[in-house]
Amino acid sequence: MTKTDLIDIVASEAELSRRAAGEIVELLLEEIKNALQKGDRVALTPFGSFVVRQRRAREGRNPKTGERIKIAARKVPAFVPGKGLKEAISGVRSTAARGKTRKTSRKKSSKKS
Repeated sequence: MTKTDLIDIVASEAELSRRAAGEIVELLLEEIKNALQKGDRVALTPFGSFVVRQRRAREGRNPKTGERIKIAARKVPAFVPGKGLKEAISGVRSTAARGKTRKTSRKKSSKKS
C-alpha cells in the first residue's frame, strides 16, 4: 500500500475529496514526525507505537576497502507493533481476548515416608 492508496481509502471511507483526505494524511504524518523529533513516543493503541532509539557509536568497516571507520552515535526512528496489530497479522487472538483465563496446574511433589 502506498500513501496514495491510503489517501484514496480515507477519501472514500470518510466521504471526503481526495484533496481533503490528502491533507489529513499529510497532517497526521507531519505530527508524528514532529513528535519524534522532540523525542516523544507516539502511541496509537492498539496499532502500535513510534519511538526514537539511541544507537551507540561503534566501529565498522568500509566494504570496498576493508578500512576500519568510526560510526557516530545517532538517533533512529522505530516502530513497535501493538497487541492488536500482532493478533491481526498472526490471526490468533490471545487467551485474555477470548475471555478465558489461563489455568496453571502444579504438580504436587510426592513424598514417600
